[in-house]
Amino acid sequence: MKHVVLMSKVPKMGRVKTRLAASIGWVEATQFHRRTLFATARKLKDPRWMNWLSVSPDHSVYQPRLWPNGWAVIPQGDGDLGDRMLRPMVGLPPGPVVIVGSDIPDITVDHIAAAFEALGENDMVFGPATDGGFWLVGAKRRPRMIDPFKDVRWSTEHALSDTLSNLPDETKIGFLETLSDVDD
Repeated sequence: MKHVVLMSKVPKMGRVKTRLAASIGWVEATQFHRRTLFATARKLKDPRWMNWLSVSPDHSVYQPRLWPNGWAVIPQGDGDLGDRMLRPMVGLPPGPVVIVGSDIPDITVDHIAAAFEALGENDMVFGPATDGGFWLVGAKRRPRMIDPFKDVRWSTEHALSDTLSNLPDETKIGFLETLSDVDD
């Protein structure tokens, strides 16, 4: 089984899009986050893969009205972004995993299909972001899953290069098109 993990913070004012809120205000940033989350969930839900919504804070898994329907809601857990992305990569049932954020307006179901196709020939796949990070990361997870997220400088132009430098030399890596995520 293939797995898509959509990562999101709870869509509540003061908890999401803090950098964006600095320029457009808290109400607008929260509304943007909620609209984008629900639109992304609608676009990416597909019977070809299992749909997982990895949420923060963890207790919000018990608040189903906050989340899009049709997605299995799981807690992100503690730690930095790398810890929270690694958790479903090692903990979900067997099969390739693709992880995306909820702040990529241009993402489509075709991007997800392309990521799984790339994982047919590669160990890992990345969707580079225009800011030097990445909007998608996927892993074949076999024969084993390695941790590519140690010592990554998150929210900087070094996030993708730091992640790539953590991969063993023999790792086969695929890349998708570059997209923008909305941080600020």
